[in-house]
Amino acid sequence: MSKIPEIKEEISIPQDITIEIDDAKTLKVTGPKGSLQRILEHPSIDIKKSGDKIKISCILPKKKEKALVGTFISHIKNMIQGVTTGFEYKMKTVYSHFPIKTTLKDKEVIIDNFLGEKYPRKAIIYGDTSVEIKGDELILTGIDIEKVSQTAANIERATRVKKRDRRVFQDGIYITNKGN
Repeated sequence: MSKIPEIKEEISIPQDITIEIDDAKTLKVTGPKGSLQRILEHPSIDIKKSGDKIKISCILPKKKEKALVGTFISHIKNMIQGVTTGFEYKMKTVYSHFPIKTTLKDKEVIIDNFLGEKYPRKAIIYGDTSVEIKGDELILTGIDIEKVSQTAANIERATRVKKRDRRVFQDGIYITNKGN
């Protein structure tokens, strides 16, 4: 008899972290910096907590299920890292033609005088991401990696150069460091 193909992965839970999994496949991770909640659901993938480990298993996995097990593991590790140390992105304002001025207003980053434009450009700040402006540097911090990285992408996208030669007009706000 041949053995049934199966994937079994384990993630160890740090001591200062509490993880709860309910029947609706909602995973709640709580730590010193806060708590995150996410639904990790697939019919053939089973997620269970036993002691100080989270076990992810799948019987008769296909290519999609194998990839999804890895994705679930990455999500759980990112949630654990977020509630323990958090995430920090650093961005730098670069200009050679017109001085760019960045300010914060409510849940938006306002970018004034980009390429000498009359009206400001705006980028949305998602979730509990905090943005700090120090001169020509922006520091984005938060516990949810998706919201911090999406906020950084919004700021970068807001300063995208259109209808000009990008080799000459390299002005913008760019991500310089992704850390924690």
